[in-house]
Amino acid sequence: MKHVFLSVMAAILTLWGIDVQAQIQRSDDFRAKYKLKEVVVMSRHNIRSPLSSGGAAYKRVTPHEWFQWTSSSSQLSLRGGVLETEMGQFFRKWVVNEGLLPDNYRPEGDEVLFYANSRQRTFATAKYFSVGFLPFANVEITHKFEEDKMDPVFTPQFTKMNDIYRMKVVAEMNNLNGGWKAWMERVQPTLKLMEEVLDMANSPAALQGDTTHFWFDDTQFQLEKGDEPKMKGGYTLANSVADAFVLQCYESESMTAFGHELTIQQWRDICAVKEVYDALLFTTHSAAVNLAYPLVSRIREELQHPDRKIMFLCGHDSNLASIGAALGFVFPETEHALELHTPIGSKLVFEKWSDGTDDYVAVNLVYQSVDQLQQRSLLSFDETPMVKSITVDGLTANEDGLYRLADLDARMAEAMAEYDAIVDASY
Repeated sequence: MKHVFLSVMAAILTLWGIDVQAQIQRSDDFRAKYKLKEVVVMSRHNIRSPLSSGGAAYKRVTPHEWFQWTSSSSQLSLRGGVLETEMGQFFRKWVVNEGLLPDNYRPEGDEVLFYANSRQRTFATAKYFSVGFLPFANVEITHKFEEDKMDPVFTPQFTKMNDIYRMKVVAEMNNLNGGWKAWMERVQPTLKLMEEVLDMANSPAALQGDTTHFWFDDTQFQLEKGDEPKMKGGYTLANSVADAFVLQCYESESMTAFGHELTIQQWRDICAVKEVYDALLFTTHSAAVNLAYPLVSRIREELQHPDRKIMFLCGHDSNLASIGAALGFVFPETEHALELHTPIGSKLVFEKWSDGTDDYVAVNLVYQSVDQLQQRSLLSFDETPMVKSITVDGLTANEDGLYRLADLDARMAEAMAEYDAIVDASY
């Protein structure tokens, strides 16, 4: 069955490749008109082990043994390191092909900067990418704290809060996809599927009488200054288990979970369980202008940097999601992926182009397909990663699909002004 799935995926990717080539290998007419000046990459870390270990809750809800993870809890896995190196090698081929950098380039001055959150999985992702991207240079990865400490720039936390603002965020959460309760009720069939695949009824948790099924009727949200938005209640267990399921799918190179052959749609449904959690916490606009402020301001600064050619930022899916929500980015639904919007290892790529008179920006989401993640495929112009164009709500792209940098800069300034307007109450 696995071989049938891979054959179907290969056929689909062959058809899809025509569209991707237009994004990765620009036409001669495009190149005659524009020159690539800079690339800013906001990356999600690559494949990691689950966020908790030892007596982790996700282990207690099944009698089955999980995959033997290749790294400590929350850290980048061996597979994740290989995949990120391959992605770095592909980006090197791309920027060399576009004339931004020469092959085997050694950075000079401020032309290249790598900056990662200080979590091991983000720092290691940046390091592996740099090895593939600049193999002739020993790139220093900028990070500001001890290993596995969160850098405030990459922490999607509220740095301002007041009661009126909190109510506004909650109201937007309640309007998102019909509100949290209705949204969670819609994924109830998938929660039942997960219980069946886990054999939850015979799990240690069930036999000890504390957990026999997934639930969400006790869901509460905590929105406090100096902290990330948090969800409390039973749904957090479902989110944790869905996360482990998906990581196991990648690492085991199998669409089968504990003896159950699952379809690609069933896997996407499991990822939709995670989507509810992430979207509610990080993608309302009012919350996002607060949570993403440090990264929005940094990306804005980078796109105006006179000497920069490459900027690589590495953080988390919550960073990509909140940046997008703050700036009005419309993420297309993914293809050939399990996650619906920001797959593991995905990159929000800002391409800065110039026609000699004005500067323009293309915004793309770049990620490896399920097949590429499982098979650790070598990436090239013949086997490209997935590339999806990001549209910006309210902005108009030109006939070449590019936004004026001045327009995107103004959008970033608007988001930053919204943050500045939030009154921070004294506690």
